[in-house]
Amino acid sequence: MSTLHAIIIAIVEGLTEFLPISSTGHMIITEKALGITETDFIKVFTIAIQLGAILAVVVLYWKKFFGFKRWQFYVKLAVAVIPALILGFLFSKKIDLLLESSLTVAVSMLAGGIVLLFIDKAFTDPQIDSERKVSYGKGFIIGIWQCLAMIPGVSRSAASIIGGMQQKLTRSAAAEFSFFLAVPTMLAATGYKLYKYYKESGGFSSAEIKQLAIGNVIAFIVAMIAIKFFISFVKKYGFRIWGIYRILLGLILLALIYFGHMQ
Repeated sequence: MSTLHAIIIAIVEGLTEFLPISSTGHMIITEKALGITETDFIKVFTIAIQLGAILAVVVLYWKKFFGFKRWQFYVKLAVAVIPALILGFLFSKKIDLLLESSLTVAVSMLAGGIVLLFIDKAFTDPQIDSERKVSYGKGFIIGIWQCLAMIPGVSRSAASIIGGMQQKLTRSAAAEFSFFLAVPTMLAATGYKLYKYYKESGGFSSAEIKQLAIGNVIAFIVAMIAIKFFISFVKKYGFRIWGIYRILLGLILLALIYFGHMQ
Protein backbone atom coordinates (compact mmCIF):
# COMPACT_ATOMS: atom_id res chain seq x y z
CA MET A 1 0.00 0.00 0.00
CA SER A 2 1.44 3.35 -1.05
CA THR A 3 1.04 6.67 0.76
CA LEU A 4 -1.44 7.75 -1.92
CA HIS A 5 -3.49 4.62 -1.26
CA ALA A 6 -3.44 5.44 2.46
CA ILE A 7 -4.70 8.97 1.77
CA ILE A 8 -7.55 7.73 -0.44
CA ILE A 9 -8.66 5.12 2.10
CA ALA A 10 -8.52 7.74 4.89
CA ILE A 11 -10.74 10.11 2.90
CA VAL A 12 -13.24 7.29 2.40
CA GLU A 13 -13.12 6.52 6.13
CA GLY A 14 -13.68 10.14 7.15
CA LEU A 15 -16.61 10.51 4.75
CA THR A 16 -18.37 7.28 5.70
CA GLU A 17 -17.64 6.57 9.39
CA PHE A 18 -20.66 8.48 10.66
CA LEU A 19 -22.97 7.97 7.71
CA PRO A 20 -25.23 4.86 7.80
CA ILE A 21 -23.50 3.32 4.79
CA SER A 22 -20.64 1.32 6.39
CA SER A 23 -17.16 2.80 6.49
CA THR A 24 -15.58 -0.66 6.71
CA GLY A 25 -17.53 -1.83 3.67
CA HIS A 26 -16.47 1.20 1.67
CA MET A 27 -12.83 0.80 2.66
CA ILE A 28 -12.90 -2.86 1.61
CA ILE A 29 -14.41 -1.86 -1.75
CA THR A 30 -11.82 0.92 -2.14
CA GLU A 31 -8.93 -1.44 -1.41
CA LYS A 32 -10.15 -3.93 -4.00
CA ALA A 33 -10.76 -1.17 -6.57
CA LEU A 34 -7.20 0.10 -6.03
CA GLY A 35 -5.83 -3.42 -6.34
CA ILE A 36 -4.35 -3.38 -2.84
CA THR A 37 -3.31 -6.81 -1.59
CA GLU A 38 -4.80 -7.63 1.80
CA THR A 39 -2.13 -7.84 4.52
CA ASP A 40 -2.17 -7.87 8.31
CA PHE A 41 -1.05 -4.23 8.36
CA ILE A 42 -3.82 -3.12 6.02
CA LYS A 43 -6.37 -4.80 8.28
CA VAL A 44 -4.90 -2.85 11.19
CA PHE A 45 -4.78 0.36 9.14
CA THR A 46 -8.49 0.25 8.26
CA ILE A 47 -9.33 -0.08 11.96
CA ALA A 48 -6.71 2.31 13.33
CA ILE A 49 -7.59 5.30 11.12
CA GLN A 50 -11.09 5.20 12.55
CA LEU A 51 -9.45 6.66 15.65
CA GLY A 52 -8.82 9.87 13.72
CA ALA A 53 -12.45 10.00 12.66
CA ILE A 54 -13.83 9.52 16.16
CA LEU A 55 -11.52 12.19 17.56
CA ALA A 56 -13.56 14.56 15.40
CA VAL A 57 -16.52 13.71 17.65
CA VAL A 58 -14.52 14.57 20.76
CA VAL A 59 -13.56 17.95 19.28
CA LEU A 60 -17.03 18.83 18.01
CA TYR A 61 -18.71 17.74 21.26
CA TRP A 62 -15.88 18.69 23.62
CA LYS A 63 -18.27 20.11 26.21
CA LYS A 64 -19.83 16.66 26.55
CA PHE A 65 -16.54 14.79 26.81
CA PHE A 66 -14.79 17.25 29.10
CA GLY A 67 -17.73 18.17 31.31
CA PHE A 68 -16.32 15.99 34.07
CA LYS A 69 -19.09 16.91 36.52
CA ARG A 70 -21.49 14.90 34.38
CA TRP A 71 -20.05 11.52 35.34
CA GLN A 72 -23.27 9.81 34.23
CA PHE A 73 -22.28 10.50 30.61
CA TYR A 74 -19.12 8.40 30.93
CA VAL A 75 -20.88 5.60 32.81
CA LYS A 76 -23.59 5.53 30.16
CA LEU A 77 -21.05 5.08 27.36
CA ALA A 78 -19.15 2.48 29.40
CA VAL A 79 -22.35 0.45 29.83
CA ALA A 80 -23.28 0.80 26.16
CA VAL A 81 -19.89 -0.41 24.91
CA ILE A 82 -19.87 -3.62 27.00
CA PRO A 83 -21.63 -5.82 24.36
CA ALA A 84 -19.13 -4.81 21.65
CA LEU A 85 -16.15 -5.45 23.93
CA ILE A 86 -17.35 -8.93 24.82
CA LEU A 87 -18.37 -10.03 21.32
CA GLY A 88 -15.36 -8.38 19.69
CA PHE A 89 -13.00 -10.28 21.99
CA LEU A 90 -14.80 -13.62 21.54
CA PHE A 91 -15.16 -13.46 17.76
CA SER A 92 -12.13 -11.42 16.69
CA LYS A 93 -10.76 -14.07 14.30
CA LYS A 94 -14.13 -14.69 12.64
CA ILE A 95 -14.64 -10.95 12.18
CA ASP A 96 -11.21 -10.69 10.50
CA LEU A 97 -12.22 -13.44 8.06
CA LEU A 98 -15.44 -11.60 7.18
CA LEU A 99 -13.40 -8.49 6.37
CA GLU A 100 -12.02 -10.35 3.35
CA SER A 101 -15.44 -11.13 1.88
CA SER A 102 -16.83 -8.82 -0.80
CA LEU A 103 -20.02 -10.92 -0.91
CA THR A 104 -20.65 -10.27 2.78
CA VAL A 105 -20.28 -6.54 2.20
CA ALA A 106 -22.61 -6.59 -0.82
CA VAL A 107 -25.39 -8.56 0.91
CA SER A 108 -25.10 -6.49 4.10
CA MET A 109 -25.17 -3.28 2.10
CA LEU A 110 -28.32 -4.39 0.26
CA ALA A 111 -30.13 -5.66 3.37
CA GLY A 112 -29.26 -2.56 5.36
CA GLY A 113 -30.51 -0.35 2.55
CA ILE A 114 -33.89 -2.05 2.56
CA VAL A 115 -34.16 -1.48 6.31
CA LEU A 116 -33.28 2.22 5.97
CA LEU A 117 -36.03 2.71 3.37
CA PHE A 118 -38.62 2.11 6.07
CA ILE A 119 -36.86 3.18 9.27
CA ASP A 120 -38.34 6.69 9.35
CA LYS A 121 -41.89 5.32 9.26
CA ALA A 122 -41.16 2.40 11.59
CA PHE A 123 -40.47 4.62 14.61
CA THR A 124 -42.90 7.51 14.54
CA ASP A 125 -43.27 8.34 18.24
CA PRO A 126 -39.86 9.51 19.50
CA GLN A 127 -39.81 10.68 23.10
CA ILE A 128 -36.12 11.25 23.84
CA ASP A 129 -34.45 14.26 22.25
CA SER A 130 -31.22 14.36 24.25
CA GLU A 131 -28.47 12.07 25.49
CA ARG A 132 -29.26 13.23 29.03
CA LYS A 133 -32.59 11.40 28.84
CA VAL A 134 -31.07 8.09 27.72
CA SER A 135 -31.12 5.61 30.62
CA TYR A 136 -28.36 3.09 31.28
CA GLY A 137 -30.68 0.31 30.17
CA LYS A 138 -31.48 2.01 26.88
CA GLY A 139 -27.79 2.69 26.33
CA PHE A 140 -26.99 -0.99 26.85
CA ILE A 141 -29.64 -2.05 24.33
CA ILE A 142 -28.29 0.44 21.78
CA GLY A 143 -24.88 -1.12 22.42
CA ILE A 144 -26.31 -4.54 21.55
CA TRP A 145 -27.67 -3.15 18.28
CA GLN A 146 -24.23 -1.72 17.53
CA CYS A 147 -22.77 -5.24 17.58
CA LEU A 148 -24.53 -6.00 14.28
CA ALA A 149 -21.86 -3.83 12.68
CA MET A 150 -19.27 -6.51 13.33
CA ILE A 151 -20.58 -7.89 10.04
CA PRO A 152 -18.80 -5.84 7.32
CA GLY A 153 -21.23 -3.72 5.34
CA VAL A 154 -23.82 -3.37 8.10
CA SER A 155 -22.53 0.02 9.35
CA ARG A 156 -21.86 0.77 13.00
CA SER A 157 -23.56 4.11 12.60
CA ALA A 158 -26.70 2.62 11.01
CA ALA A 159 -26.98 -0.18 13.57
CA SER A 160 -26.64 2.10 16.59
CA ILE A 161 -28.91 4.78 15.11
CA ILE A 162 -31.63 2.21 14.43
CA GLY A 163 -31.13 0.92 17.96
CA GLY A 164 -31.52 4.44 19.28
CA MET A 165 -34.71 5.06 17.32
CA GLN A 166 -36.07 1.70 18.51
CA GLN A 167 -35.44 2.99 22.04
CA LYS A 168 -37.57 6.09 21.32
CA LEU A 169 -34.78 8.56 20.50
CA THR A 170 -35.38 11.19 17.84
CA ARG A 171 -33.38 10.88 14.62
CA SER A 172 -30.88 13.56 15.62
CA ALA A 173 -30.57 12.30 19.21
CA ALA A 174 -30.00 8.74 17.96
CA ALA A 175 -27.34 9.98 15.52
CA GLU A 176 -25.55 11.96 18.22
CA PHE A 177 -25.61 9.05 20.68
CA SER A 178 -24.19 6.88 17.91
CA PHE A 179 -21.35 9.39 17.54
CA PHE A 180 -20.67 9.36 21.29
CA LEU A 181 -20.72 5.56 21.43
CA ALA A 182 -18.19 5.40 18.60
CA VAL A 183 -15.51 6.90 20.85
CA PRO A 184 -15.09 4.12 23.45
CA THR A 185 -15.94 1.45 20.87
CA MET A 186 -13.28 2.47 18.37
CA LEU A 187 -10.73 3.36 21.05
CA ALA A 188 -10.99 -0.21 22.32
CA ALA A 189 -10.92 -1.75 18.83
CA THR A 190 -7.98 0.38 17.70
CA GLY A 191 -5.97 -0.20 20.86
CA TYR A 192 -6.49 -3.95 20.68
CA LYS A 193 -5.59 -4.19 16.97
CA LEU A 194 -2.47 -2.04 17.33
CA TYR A 195 -1.27 -3.99 20.35
CA LYS A 196 -1.94 -7.33 18.69
CA TYR A 197 -0.12 -6.34 15.49
CA TYR A 198 2.81 -4.89 17.45
CA LYS A 199 3.12 -8.07 19.51
CA GLU A 200 2.89 -10.43 16.53
CA SER A 201 5.03 -8.49 14.05
CA GLY A 202 7.62 -7.15 16.47
CA GLY A 203 6.81 -3.51 15.84
CA PHE A 204 5.85 -0.99 13.18
CA SER A 205 8.14 0.11 10.37
CA SER A 206 8.75 3.81 9.78
CA ALA A 207 6.64 3.60 6.60
CA GLU A 208 3.74 2.03 8.52
CA ILE A 209 3.93 4.70 11.23
CA LYS A 210 3.91 7.40 8.55
CA GLN A 211 0.85 5.90 6.85
CA LEU A 212 -1.00 5.56 10.16
CA ALA A 213 -0.24 9.18 11.05
CA ILE A 214 -1.30 10.54 7.66
CA GLY A 215 -4.40 8.35 7.62
CA ASN A 216 -5.58 9.50 11.04
CA VAL A 217 -5.03 13.19 10.31
CA ILE A 218 -6.95 13.05 7.04
CA ALA A 219 -9.75 10.92 8.51
CA PHE A 220 -10.07 13.47 11.34
CA ILE A 221 -10.39 16.47 9.02
CA VAL A 222 -12.84 14.82 6.63
CA ALA A 223 -14.95 13.41 9.48
CA MET A 224 -15.33 16.89 10.99
CA ILE A 225 -17.05 18.00 7.80
CA ALA A 226 -19.11 14.83 7.42
CA ILE A 227 -20.53 14.96 10.97
CA LYS A 228 -21.79 18.52 10.61
CA PHE A 229 -23.36 17.67 7.26
CA PHE A 230 -25.03 14.47 8.47
CA ILE A 231 -26.78 15.92 11.54
CA SER A 232 -28.38 18.75 9.56
CA PHE A 233 -29.25 16.41 6.67
CA VAL A 234 -30.89 13.72 8.77
CA LYS A 235 -33.01 16.23 10.68
CA LYS A 236 -34.43 17.48 7.41
CA TYR A 237 -34.57 14.42 5.17
CA GLY A 238 -34.31 11.29 7.29
CA PHE A 239 -32.65 8.04 6.20
CA ARG A 240 -34.46 7.03 3.00
CA ILE A 241 -31.83 8.48 0.65
CA TRP A 242 -29.13 6.44 2.39
CA GLY A 243 -31.25 3.33 1.95
CA ILE A 244 -31.51 3.95 -1.79
CA TYR A 245 -27.75 4.52 -2.01
CA ARG A 246 -27.00 1.29 -0.15
CA ILE A 247 -29.36 -0.76 -2.33
CA LEU A 248 -27.85 0.59 -5.56
CA LEU A 249 -24.30 -0.01 -4.32
CA GLY A 250 -25.19 -3.49 -3.06
CA LEU A 251 -26.66 -4.44 -6.45
CA ILE A 252 -23.62 -3.08 -8.29
CA LEU A 253 -21.30 -5.08 -6.04
CA LEU A 254 -23.31 -8.26 -6.53
CA ALA A 255 -23.12 -7.77 -10.30
CA LEU A 256 -19.36 -7.20 -10.16
CA ILE A 257 -18.91 -10.35 -8.06
CA TYR A 258 -21.19 -12.39 -10.35
CA PHE A 259 -19.29 -11.39 -13.48
CA GLY A 260 -15.91 -12.01 -11.85
CA HIS A 261 -14.74 -8.41 -11.59
CA MET A 262 -14.51 -8.56 -7.80
CA GLN A 263 -13.78 -11.34 -5.35
